[in-house]
Amino acid sequence: MLTRLPSAERYASQIEKEAKWLPILVKGLSIPITIPLAIGSPELGYPFHWSINKWIEGSPLNLQDTNKTQIAYTVAKFLKELHAIDSSNGPTAGPHNFYRGGNLSQYHPETERALTSLEGIIDTFICRKIWQRAISSNWEQKGVWVHGDMAIGNLLQDGISLTGIIDFGLLGVGDPACDFVLAWTYFDGESRQVFAAELALDSATWERAKGWALWKALITYNTPLSKRVLSALLMEEL
Repeated sequence: MLTRLPSAERYASQIEKEAKWLPILVKGLSIPITIPLAIGSPELGYPFHWSINKWIEGSPLNLQDTNKTQIAYTVAKFLKELHAIDSSNGPTAGPHNFYRGGNLSQYHPETERALTSLEGIIDTFICRKIWQRAISSNWEQKGVWVHGDMAIGNLLQDGISLTGIIDFGLLGVGDPACDFVLAWTYFDGESRQVFAAELALDSATWERAKGWALWKALITYNTPLSKRVLSALLMEEL
């Protein structure tokens, strides 16, 4: 089992959200996900609700993985399953999940500040082109379930295949574009092409996905992963 304790008040509501919705979502998914077994109450100096979750075997994805193409098929299948689950009563994107699934323009001021600070360091002209395309469209269909944090560390594998997906704290209902950032944060070459082909997204949603990847890479620019993501996004513009 695994104990999950929010590190700050802004994450506290995620415990109850996961406990409510994950036992329902798991029924429509073919890959194991986090399953809360019990919730603890604030006491003895710890101020938030916390949870005990079922343990999932596996190690986080690694950028050096040699089975990325197979993982691309599996992750695309998982996302299509998640997005197909009835979301009628789910929590819409908002402060509770830092607007994952919401309108990307929520982060326009932050993105502009980051671009201004990176003038002369990266190609901000191209970055702004990517960003403007991303915020020029909206999800016009019914909102779907989004994981909200499809980061490398939240996907587990056994060295051969995907064994689980964890940390649904940013779960919400809205535009699925935020769930596709793995195309640039993890996949590359053939695996990125496979991921895109399996998802069969319209071009506007793909551009918004690029926007989500760009935003995060810009605001965390000094990390090796962010520089890798920016490089991948800029190479696609050549």
